[in-house]
Amino acid sequence: MSDKMWGGRFAADTDALVEAFTSSIAVDRRLYAEDIRGSLAHARMLGRVGVLTNSEVEAIAQGLVQIRAEIESGHFAFSDRLEDIHMHIESRLIALIGDTGKKLHTGRSRNDQVATDMRLYTRGAIDRLLALLRQLQAVFVDLAEREADTLLPGLTHLQVAQPVTFGHHCMAYVEMFRRDAARLADARKRVNVLPLGAAALAGTTFPIDRWDVARELGFDAVAENSLDAVSDRDFLLEVLAALSIIAVHLSRLAEELIYWMSAALAFIDLPDAFCTGSSIMPQKKNPDVAELIRGKSGKVMGQLTALLILMKGQALAYNRDNQEDKSIFFTALDEVEASLRLLTRMLPGLQTRPKHMRAEAEKGFATATDLADYLVRKGVPFRDAHAVVGTAVRLAQERGIGLEALSLAELQGLSPFIEEDVYGVLSLEGSVAARNHLGGTAPAQVRAAIARARARLQGEGL
Repeated sequence: MSDKMWGGRFAADTDALVEAFTSSIAVDRRLYAEDIRGSLAHARMLGRVGVLTNSEVEAIAQGLVQIRAEIESGHFAFSDRLEDIHMHIESRLIALIGDTGKKLHTGRSRNDQVATDMRLYTRGAIDRLLALLRQLQAVFVDLAEREADTLLPGLTHLQVAQPVTFGHHCMAYVEMFRRDAARLADARKRVNVLPLGAAALAGTTFPIDRWDVARELGFDAVAENSLDAVSDRDFLLEVLAALSIIAVHLSRLAEELIYWMSAALAFIDLPDAFCTGSSIMPQKKNPDVAELIRGKSGKVMGQLTALLILMKGQALAYNRDNQEDKSIFFTALDEVEASLRLLTRMLPGLQTRPKHMRAEAEKGFATATDLADYLVRKGVPFRDAHAVVGTAVRLAQERGIGLEALSLAELQGLSPFIEEDVYGVLSLEGSVAARNHLGGTAPAQVRAAIARARARLQGEGL
């Protein structure tokens, strides 16, 4: 007969290759705290409904507390023969307290047990991510305040479009990460549902109190269908989708940092501690952290695809395929957490180079739209104004100067509506200051946005 805890049905031991192939302990051992927490709540509930005696509950609780201490101190022995974290903990519990340990699994299955563990772990992961996103938003708010007046060429199609401020650009990322936090907070509601009590797929014949367990574990709801409870991984898909969107934002940010730090632009400099050099070219300072964040974002998105494919062919209820959900989720989570932590430490040391930013903005005729708006305010239809300014840009290009360097006579030769006050709108400072409305790039609006963001972050709102 097999020596496995489920081995009564089997006449032979599991093949060694099968043991290695089916073992998940290398991945799911990180669920030990959630597994023990869930087991403690389950045992106490069994005691309250009379399935276990008070002395049995106490023995189980003491054993589980000791096991947690052994794992955390590094004195716990892990083995492929015990398959997963659930079997490891139960096996050790039986070794510690004898037959009473065998009663812990009454009224539950590994199917609802692992679903509970994953929901507990995911809930904790969301809370960590929300804290990290808040910290990163705070870093960007600080940068925005420092650089509220720093001129930056705003781009579309990677071509100079209109002047903005670096502070305004920073606040764009505050908005992105604010949405990311809102998505995670919303997903948390659907994560925080207790599956324990569904057992293998059909519930249990024991008089369990699922709400008792839910309250002890901090769940807001109890899964109402046992089949769905053990087979649902929508909560992981939803969080992975949110992680993938975060990864997109991180990748876009990384791309901008890399682009801005290039020798061609030299808009910024990143701290030495977050860059690396070349083994052959001594002059190099490479933004490797940003490049790796950009690269790892694809890895995160791939995990979402992997879990979608894993789930799409599964009939109800639980299938062993679901064992793979943990490595998928942990991989994406670890990459996003690491990226958020690194950016939070790196970005406060970012230094801007305003002269380079200004030169690029001037070179790109960034105030062309301002000139068109000026003409419209003088009564020129916008399409006619657009054509006049296009001609002015071509003239300035041919002469190798900016629009503001064209003489008044040259400008009036293009349109009689142009007067001496035109030079007020052709300056970069005048351009950004003129966009003084909610969401605009005027320094006054940037500072107002910073104040709103600080209030949200200090008030722990999203």
